[in-house]
Amino acid sequence: MARRWVELAGRRVLDAGCGVGMYTAAFLRETPYVFGIEVEGQRAVEAREACDLPAGRPGVVQAVGEHLPFPDDTFDVAFSHEVLEHVTDDRVCVAEMVRTARPGGRIIVFVPNRLYPFETHGVFWRGSYRFGNIPLVNWLPALLRDRLAPHVRAYTARGLRRLFDDLPVRVVHRTVIFPGYDKIVARAPALGRVLRAVTYALEHTPLRAFGLSHFLVVEKE
Repeated sequence: MARRWVELAGRRVLDAGCGVGMYTAAFLRETPYVFGIEVEGQRAVEAREACDLPAGRPGVVQAVGEHLPFPDDTFDVAFSHEVLEHVTDDRVCVAEMVRTARPGGRIIVFVPNRLYPFETHGVFWRGSYRFGNIPLVNWLPALLRDRLAPHVRAYTARGLRRLFDDLPVRVVHRTVIFPGYDKIVARAPALGRVLRAVTYALEHTPLRAFGLSHFLVVEKE
């Protein structure tokens, strides 16, 4: 999906919130100029190992998205996969990605969709955390939804676009995607294939509005 909307070969890429480095490593197969930031120190170490980065070579650093340790106009591509819903200030993180992108550079964002029928991060219920895919939480009024899931945001299309208000960008592409059902495919391959076929087909209909994640591409002007 990234390749469809951005040129990667030889470009400078920022993986903002790289976790254990899965996408960082994938970008490194396209270009050597990849930098990841991760708030958790141990995960940053794991990301460096996943990318096979030798000691002393820059590549992955511990940092927060609200204060990216890079100069203005540095990157051709900034990539944020399911990160903004967890940060302290999502608006500042977006502004930092825009600041560090060069003019003409593109920013790719995936965030949870408020209309998806399940809250995939679990909920807090009666003082304890319940892990798993909890149905219909995201469809509750914001006050109730945020009491059950105060640890994670979910975005409407309008709310996601609002993060970029007053920033020097234009929207290149926005859609909603369904999940890959990897765990279901691993346990029940036939069922997983059916789910993928059906919901991936829905991505080409108005029912994509109920998909798992928003996929947004903007370009810095």
